[in-house]
Amino acid sequence: MSVSVVRTTTRRAARCSAVLAALVVTLGTAVAGPSAASAQAAAPMVVPAAVPAVMPAALPAAVPAAVSAAAPTDDVTWGVRTATNEQGTERENFRYTVDPGAKVSDELIVTNHGEGTLMLDVYAADGYTTTTGQLDVLTRDDGNAAADEADSDEAASDETGSVNVGAWLDPAVGQVRLAPGKSADIPFTLQVPDDATPGDYAGAILTSRTVTADEAGLDYETRSGIRVYLRVAGDLEPSLTVTDADVEYHQTLNPFGAGGATVTYMVRNDGNVRLAADQEVSVAGLFGWLAAQGTADGLPELLPGESWPVSVPVEGVVPLFWLGADIRLVAQLPDVAGATPGVAPVEAHASGWAVPWLLIAVAVLLVGGVFLIVHRRRTRGQREDARVQAAVAKALAEREAAGTGVGATPDGAVAAAELAQAEPSRAESSEAELNEAESGKAGLAEAEPNQAEPNQAEPNQAEPNQAGPTPSGAVAP
Repeated sequence: MSVSVVRTTTRRAARCSAVLAALVVTLGTAVAGPSAASAQAAAPMVVPAAVPAVMPAALPAAVPAAVSAAAPTDDVTWGVRTATNEQGTERENFRYTVDPGAKVSDELIVTNHGEGTLMLDVYAADGYTTTTGQLDVLTRDDGNAAADEADSDEAASDETGSVNVGAWLDPAVGQVRLAPGKSADIPFTLQVPDDATPGDYAGAILTSRTVTADEAGLDYETRSGIRVYLRVAGDLEPSLTVTDADVEYHQTLNPFGAGGATVTYMVRNDGNVRLAADQEVSVAGLFGWLAAQGTADGLPELLPGESWPVSVPVEGVVPLFWLGADIRLVAQLPDVAGATPGVAPVEAHASGWAVPWLLIAVAVLLVGGVFLIVHRRRTRGQREDARVQAAVAKALAEREAAGTGVGATPDGAVAAAELAQAEPSRAESSEAELNEAESGKAGLAEAEPNQAEPNQAEPNQAEPNQAGPTPSGAVAP
C-alpha cells in the first residue's frame, strides 16, 4: 500500500531564478510503532511543507497554496513496490539490520500505469519526521539549499544533502525508461560505512519525474518511492527526555468555577533507536488535591536526535494558588528484527501559579461592603450620641439660667423634645431629673408660709389680755 504526499518548494535561486518546484511523493508505508502499524498503513498521509526542529535550516519555505493548485494534471501514473527475493516477500517497505561495514543488495520494481512512455530519475534520500508526525524525505532542493548555505557549487541538481541512508544507498541506474504497461526491476545496494554509529536510520529510494507547466512557468517534480528503515547493529541505547516543562492556568469567567490549564514540554529522542510513546498528563493542586487528567495524543515515532513539541490541554482545574503537572511517557519500541532494549517510563514535573483572581476580587468587594456598612452605622451612632449630649447640656444650661420656676423656656422645651425624639430613654431620664428639681423647689416654697403661720397666730392668743378683765358671770368668748 502506498501513501501520497503533496508539497511545493522553490528551486535553487542561483541556478533557476524565480523558478518553483512542486513535489508529489508516494512512499511505502512506515510503521510508527507496534500499536500504530495497522492504522498508519490503512490511512493516507498528507504532509505539508513545514520544517521540523531537526531539519536543516536551509530547507526552502513553502509556496502559497494558489501556486500549488497550478500543478499539471496529466494522466501519467506509475507505481513502485518491493521485489520478492531473499530479503523477503510482500514487504511494505525495506527493513535491514546489519553490522557496520556490511553491504545489502535488493530491488525496487517500477510499473508504468499510463498510456505513454515514461522516463524517471532514480535516487535515494534521508528521512525525517514532519510537524504532523509523519515520515518524509529530503528533496533535491534541500541539497541545493545546503550548497547555497555553504556557498559552494559542488552539489549536483540530483543531490539531496543526505548523510546516511540517502548517501549509503546506491541505485544501479540513475534513470529508467518504461513503455506503457511495462515494469522494470531496479537493483540497488546499501553500503554501510565501517564507522557507522549503531542505531536506527530512515530514508527512501525514489523515482522522480519533472514536468514543466508552461502556463505558470513552473517546474514540478513528482516522486514515488519506498521507505527504507536501517538498523546498524551495536550498543543500542533507547532514550527519551522531557525538557522545558511548563504549566499555565487559564481563569474561567465564573469566579466559583474550575478553569483549565495547558501543559507544554519538549520531548527529545536522545538515544540511537527510533521511538514512539504514549503520554499521560495530570494537573493537581497542593498536596495532589483535586487532580485533573489531560488528553494527550501518542507521541509520533521520532528518529534519533529529533525533538517534538507537546501541548496538552487539561480541563476542570481548580485554582488552589499553586499547580503541579505530572508528565509520564511510556516508550513504544519499533518493530525491528532482533532484541531491542527496554525503556523505563520517563517522568517529569512542572509547577506554576493558579491564582483565582476573580474569586479574590469578589471576596474583596464583599469584605469592603461589610466594612463600609459597619463603619457607617458606627459613625451614625457616634453622631447621634453627640447630638443627644449636646441637647441635654443645652436644656440644663437654659433651666439653670432661668433660675427656678416650673415654666421652661421655649428653647428648653424644644431641646427636651429633640432629646425625646433622639433617644427616648435618655430624654425620659432628663425630664425626670428636671421634674424632681422643680418638685424640690416647690416644696421649699410651700414650707416657708407654713413656718410663718405660728407667728401670725400669736396676736390672737394675746387678744384676751388686751381686752381687760371680763365682767363676773360673763363667759369669755
